[in-house]
Amino acid sequence: MLRPHSAADGALVRVRLPGGRISPAALQELAELAGENALELTSRGNVQLRGVVDLDAARERLMATGLLPSDSHERVRNIVASPLSSDVRDTAARLDEALQARPELAELPGRFLFALDDGTGDVAALAADAEIRDGVVHLDGHPTDLPATAPHLLDAAQAFLDVRADEWRIRDLPDGARRIARALGGRVTGPRDVPEPPNPPPVGWFDQADGTVVLGAGVPLGRLDPRTAQFVAAVDHPITITPWRTLYLHGLDEGAAETVVRVLAPRGLIFDANSPLLRVSACVGDHGCARAQGDALAHAAELAGTIGDDERVHVVACARGCGAPSGEHRRVVVRDGADD
Repeated sequence: MLRPHSAADGALVRVRLPGGRISPAALQELAELAGENALELTSRGNVQLRGVVDLDAARERLMATGLLPSDSHERVRNIVASPLSSDVRDTAARLDEALQARPELAELPGRFLFALDDGTGDVAALAADAEIRDGVVHLDGHPTDLPATAPHLLDAAQAFLDVRADEWRIRDLPDGARRIARALGGRVTGPRDVPEPPNPPPVGWFDQADGTVVLGAGVPLGRLDPRTAQFVAAVDHPITITPWRTLYLHGLDEGAAETVVRVLAPRGLIFDANSPLLRVSACVGDHGCARAQGDALAHAAELAGTIGDDERVHVVACARGCGAPSGEHRRVVVRDGADD
């Protein structure tokens, strides 16, 4: 938001959501700022707005909702967390606060990623630089003997800053994981372990131990219509945006969950885990990119009905391949209506 990208359709800004958490009021604000443009969900559980005209006004509104808490650290607030665990989401919020409290970490590269995995291996598939999983810190997917605490994650980030030249990620450093672990007085204890991402991403009805329901909804091609976003906000329950371009509504009772499905399914949100649209993604194509050579979004929507049951496909409109999902997938390049 502080360093907008100039795209073919105007200013493109990314709003970071540590742990994917966003309040109904903040989602309502984003929907209003989006105007007639879709909100784009990213592969790190953030939201992008396209065609922003008045950047100063947008920044002021985001600050008022708490979505832009730091001028210095905004670019480095890259935190993903397992979306079904309330404890993990709370830890993400504390990690975000602790990150902002360390001035030196504002110098981290914008691609450096923190992750908090609840043991399911879902966000572990993103191969974060510094990650809590299975009770220990993982560095670029390598398990260590370092305790699973937020301070150790931040110490690992500082150790990376201390030794990097122009590297973006720990994986870019020669023997990076071992060097960072040694700098913290620990060691790597096993081979790199990065699981495949969930395919399809988990959506539907999730009963919780406290008797409430979490609803997971797929967002076709990661593009959330602003009016639909306002309907989601009107449910007035906590919301999580996931790295799989889905969203979760938390703390519903069964009656409310049934009502939400009846209202939002006709608006295009996906509650059926068998929908092929959950396994197709695309770059923005010629809807907003000057490099694009075709309509990637339209082609992806058409392709969804033809892919195999276990296939994952990403459609792009130039050779750069922007927006690709993690894990194995087939890339389709579309140019002026043809693909290869």
